Amino acid sequence: MNTPEYWTTTPITLELLRGAVEVEETERGFLPHRLPARARAQNTDPQLAMAEAQPSGVRLLVRTRATSIELDTVPTKRVYTGLAPRPDGVYDLLVDGRLTAQATVPGGDTLTVDMATGGFEHRTGPVGTARFTGLPNRVKDVEIWLPHNETTELVALRADAPVEPVPDRGRRVWLHHGSSISHGSDAANPTSVWPVVAAAREPVELVNLGLSGNALLDPFTARAMRDAPADLISVKVGINLVNADLMRMRAFTPAVHGFLDTIREGHPTTPLLVISPLLCPIHEDTPGPCSFDLEALRSGEKKFRSSGAPEERAAGKLTLTAIREELSRIVNDRAAEDPHLGYLDGRELYGEADRAELPLPDELHPDTATHQRIGTRFAELAFGADGLFADGSRTRIADGTGV
Repeated sequence: MNTPEYWTTTPITLELLRGAVEVEETERGFLPHRLPARARAQNTDPQLAMAEAQPSGVRLLVRTRATSIELDTVPTKRVYTGLAPRPDGVYDLLVDGRLTAQATVPGGDTLTVDMATGGFEHRTGPVGTARFTGLPNRVKDVEIWLPHNETTELVALRADAPVEPVPDRGRRVWLHHGSSISHGSDAANPTSVWPVVAAAREPVELVNLGLSGNALLDPFTARAMRDAPADLISVKVGINLVNADLMRMRAFTPAVHGFLDTIREGHPTTPLLVISPLLCPIHEDTPGPCSFDLEALRSGEKKFRSSGAPEERAAGKLTLTAIREELSRIVNDRAAEDPHLGYLDGRELYGEADRAELPLPDELHPDTATHQRIGTRFAELAFGADGLFADGSRTRIADGTGV
């Protein structure tokens, strides 16, 4: 399909993006980042480097009369040795807030991962195009949500009518940090990721720092949150610390305090909600590390298992039960001097009754229906009349959404 010559090409800039912290110019286009360069420079984990460059919650937002829009990108497709091919990442197009069309982009780079050994190989591929046609012939706000699970370089934006940035919509900015569940693992499309579901119900402008495998109380992430504009902040912490078997209780408690202290340096009175882990049976009372179930992997199925033992709790190894108890205590103690701090037990978002109806397919990550439930519950609990985020009259950050 050839693009007509009369179409306009619009430079892709941070002004057209929401949910990205920075945009890096590459040889082929522009790469949105969800952590700033200073944080990226202090990271040595390739998984985090991949996760923060996957644009979960990142979307192009324009105002236009166009009825057809094309977006050229270079996605990075992940291929896991021994497993069926992953579906291509989905681009969701919303018109005035309503999901109207979806597209995928062929081509792109390929990252082949051997889950048994951890090895990987990267191959360069061609630019592809997401095409959307038949849009309403009127002035409208159009959002293109990028695939939450594919690193995506933006190359060109074209339309059959001029596009322009959307002015500040007067929404509060919600800055959220969490694990792969917040990142959107196993959600089918970018607007079905639970923080996106919750943000749409309010609505608020979401900045999603859900970083797959990397909600690890990293100081550089805390500093990134400290320095980011935000009206509302939430931190969901616990599951990755058990997954990675990263620290013992002795280190966990001061690390949580340090993380919250750093955020408070930049946001001393911003509503700050600490969320403990969702129910995850393999780690409720059994420490990590978490590992792939190799027997399931040999049969072409992805499942996770705990490699720890319950008796190791006596040595201070973390479990989800222990983390919830300590997070509740920490927040309760701090709340005496911080009335804008709150705690939410993650089992209120996904608990035993939910597990009976919606089990975790791989023992760790929720599917799309479960993301919908978690997002809806969070909106009710956090933004509802009794929630920490309920007061829509709070003064917004001075420089608008900024994201």
